Amino acid sequence: MTQKSFLTQQKVRFGDVDPAGIVYYPKVFDLIHEAFEDLWDVHVGKRYYHLIGEERLGFPLVNSQVDFVSPMRFGDRPVVRITCFHVGRSSLGLRYVFEVDDRVCVDARMTVCCIQLDELRAVPIPDAYRARFEALKEEPLDPPS
Repeated sequence: MTQKSFLTQQKVRFGDVDPAGIVYYPKVFDLIHEAFEDLWDVHVGKRYYHLIGEERLGFPLVNSQVDFVSPMRFGDRPVVRITCFHVGRSSLGLRYVFEVDDRVCVDARMTVCCIQLDELRAVPIPDAYRARFEALKEEPLDPPS
């Protein structure tokens, strides 16, 4: 079965790398968040800026697991493949796989929680947004034989 995913492309800029010439690991979290904003803008159809400012909803990070598989360097243009591994009442699990020339560089699983920003409390993910994330749901792994 074909995996549904959202793709976006990013640029590794001069200021993103450390003296070793590879992307400084905290910058990877910035790149992940930039891909998250692209996901909202293009796939969900709502700019994250408007979600925060107008709807007063946010999706702060509550858990992360990041595997740094291969370095990214200045000038690389990684393609980021985003899928959803969990859609809960108020939590959302997104997987970000960064590839450069078919080489996996980063494989990250980030869990965010839908919150009402004025009271900083968890709220259910609105149905219209939930449907867009469900469209990216990863296929379950086959059980062992």
